[in-house]
Amino acid sequence: MWFDTWTGLGRVLVISPLAYLALVLMLRVSGKRTLSKMNAFDFIVTIALGSTLATILLSRDVALAEGVLALGLLIALQFVITWLSVRSSAVRQIVKDDPALLFYRGEFLRETLRRERVTESEVVAAARQSGVATLDDLDAVVLETDGSMSVMQSAKSSDRSTLRNVSDHREART
Repeated sequence: MWFDTWTGLGRVLVISPLAYLALVLMLRVSGKRTLSKMNAFDFIVTIALGSTLATILLSRDVALAEGVLALGLLIALQFVITWLSVRSSAVRQIVKDDPALLFYRGEFLRETLRRERVTESEVVAAARQSGVATLDDLDAVVLETDGSMSVMQSAKSSDRSTLRNVSDHREART
């Protein structure tokens, strides 16, 4: 069937732009962090926002005001959690995982690869995508909190190293 009623089509035509506008305005007010690609928590919030918007647009059982309130609550909860995580290491530990060192100075860290469910070939592919020709040119490969891999070419060790907050870095250094 193409559609149930003309009223249903009219509802979607009216509600869609209004709900979309409300979501865009709320996202602008809440800031860039709301839809950032940072960690699993942010991913869940993004999916929840999309699902809520779809429900507002397509469900006759959800009034526009109820849907906009739901969107606002999701954004407010995300704002509160991220605000707390910036100020509290306990909240940060719950919400966000540390980056993980997968490859360090010529060696794959097999225990970390297993724990993070990453294969050596995925690490090598990330190196190729970064323009690295041989593993000898690599200092480290890090699995970031957003699931991406950072590839770092050889560098001198330093206290200002970008690896300072990466799991297993201290153990790999010794």
